[in-house]
Amino acid sequence: MKTIVRVGQGYDLHRLEAGRKFILAGVAITWDKGPAGHSDGDVVLHAVIDGLFGAAGMGDIGEHFPDSDPAYKDIDSSELLGQAREMIEAAGYVPVNVDVTVITEKPKLSDYKGEMRRNLAEMLGLETNAVSIKAKTNEGLGDVGQGKAIACQAIVSLAIS
Repeated sequence: MKTIVRVGQGYDLHRLEAGRKFILAGVAITWDKGPAGHSDGDVVLHAVIDGLFGAAGMGDIGEHFPDSDPAYKDIDSSELLGQAREMIEAAGYVPVNVDVTVITEKPKLSDYKGEMRRNLAEMLGLETNAVSIKAKTNEGLGDVGQGKAIACQAIVSLAIS
């Protein structure tokens, strides 16, 4: 039997603001700023959710979890990821692997990447070696490079269950 794999790409960007919690892949990051957003602003999980929906042909995060809905105000994005996973699995897909690139000047994420990777793998029901977390800078360019924002790209593959 032929295995069918679908691939989706996700992207997210949030301004950084003083006094906000800084959560990436469900992991608390020690920093004086955090992503501003309707939810907790977890750019990693938001990009992965968009990748899941994209691979399954199910639209995007804003269609399923609109920021105009008060139910999602300050919600833990791991709850959104759990709901997204249930939706794609109900549609007949299972995650195969995830490749994430976080783009931020500061803070440096090297001390957090292992925990982020393990956490994301657990949330998606994957082995840790099926999840990659990379961190890059923007070389001082644009709002991300000036420390005013954080961005994330994710590529997700799904198989038909």
